[in-house]
Amino acid sequence: MQFSVTFRHMEPTDALKSYAKERMDRIRKYLPDPIACHVVFSTERHNHRIDVNFQLHNGLSIAGHETTENMYSSIDLVIAKIERQVRKYKGKLDGQRQRPHHVEPLPWSHSIVEEAFHGLAPEPQRSATEPTNGNGHGHPQFKVIRTEKFHANPLSVEDAIVQLNLAHEDFLVFRSVEAQGRVAVVYRREDGSFGLIETHA
Repeated sequence: MQFSVTFRHMEPTDALKSYAKERMDRIRKYLPDPIACHVVFSTERHNHRIDVNFQLHNGLSIAGHETTENMYSSIDLVIAKIERQVRKYKGKLDGQRQRPHHVEPLPWSHSIVEEAFHGLAPEPQRSATEPTNGNGHGHPQFKVIRTEKFHANPLSVEDAIVQLNLAHEDFLVFRSVEAQGRVAVVYRREDGSFGLIETHA
């Protein structure tokens, strides 16, 4: 298994890298043929965050993140979280193998967009009967804060929901092998159930 580490906004240390690798090996025994594990350490003020992603041979990925005031504590907590998820779906992971199909992964991206109003001026005092003309109002502008790139992998709906839970995400874009590879989205609903959005050619 390939193991890689990225340090962001902090000095890299061999001790932290070694500790993380040792903890990752703890749950490797639960995973069917992991290809790679990538760990990202980052700090912001007093927050120490770790993001972990395991890539498996069967196309699934397992991810988790934690933030505390101590990076070693963050490592322990994220490993405990991932271990619980892996144990929950161990039977599913063991039984799933890469399925032969003709559907190729489809690149897609997810952007976070911030809305801001520029040129906003306070509204002057008006009488109750005086109409407003809209002057002084700013115009909304939208700015992309961050963009992440992904691949919509070919999955069944059931496998997509498993992947959604393993990755601790709110939604997942995939290519449905049950619908000739058309793009679909599974998402987590507020009541704990899952929704499915399907596209039609």
